Amino acid sequence: MKTFTFHASRLALYTLLAAPLGVFILYAFSTGWFFPAPFPVEWTNTAFARALQDPRTLSSLRDSLVIAGAVSLLSVVIGFPAARALGLRRFRGRQAAWIMLYLPTVVPPLAVGMGLNILFLQIGLAGTIPGIVLAHLVPALPYVTFTLAGAFARYDEAYEFQAWVLGAGAWRTLFTVTLRMLAPSLAVAALFAFLISWSQYLLTLLIGSGRVITLPVLLFSAAAGGNPVTIAVLALIFLAPPVLVILLTARHLHGDELREQY
Repeated sequence: MKTFTFHASRLALYTLLAAPLGVFILYAFSTGWFFPAPFPVEWTNTAFARALQDPRTLSSLRDSLVIAGAVSLLSVVIGFPAARALGLRRFRGRQAAWIMLYLPTVVPPLAVGMGLNILFLQIGLAGTIPGIVLAHLVPALPYVTFTLAGAFARYDEAYEFQAWVLGAGAWRTLFTVTLRMLAPSLAVAALFAFLISWSQYLLTLLIGSGRVITLPVLLFSAAAGGNPVTIAVLALIFLAPPVLVILLTARHLHGDELREQY
């Protein structure tokens, strides 16, 4: 009885999570679906094909990929040395450094966005992709640093010392020892940064000043229009890259894989 209840509860949870995606698929690939019909009367990919040929959709998809990719890369590059220091070293002011890193996750995004908007207007970064990338680093960097700091807390520097004794230089040790041992954590950290940047709406809207239109901005604009087919198509396009990135990094998200590295 307990087993049946457990499986029934899990099935209900999966159904609840998959229901919105199912509705999007039904709307995106159908026409003439009206209440109270349980399913569409006609299936078509016209709306999806039209969206993929729309220059505005393609431009927003390109800008979103460029911004999220840049944020992911920069977050790992910037967060790596900070995480190493916080994870391996004990120094005065370490607690204050943790608090400073934690602040962007609790400060309201609107306050951060308004402050950055004023600053970027003065230095000419408002309405530009580099400005949006810098703005997205604010919420992304803490998660990247936290993830990598946790990995460094379990990291054994003795492997690096052995490489130096055997004649490896600093750069060779970094690429052949440190980065290889931390590869799963680096993949997870980069994934977090990508997803955080990909889903940013408010910061993009404030810093982009209406000149940079990413997929979340375009999706919210479509939602205001109230066309369920357009909303469903854009939602599916919006979901595709994160799902693909998660699939590519799935092997590094597996607990056994992480344990094998340490």
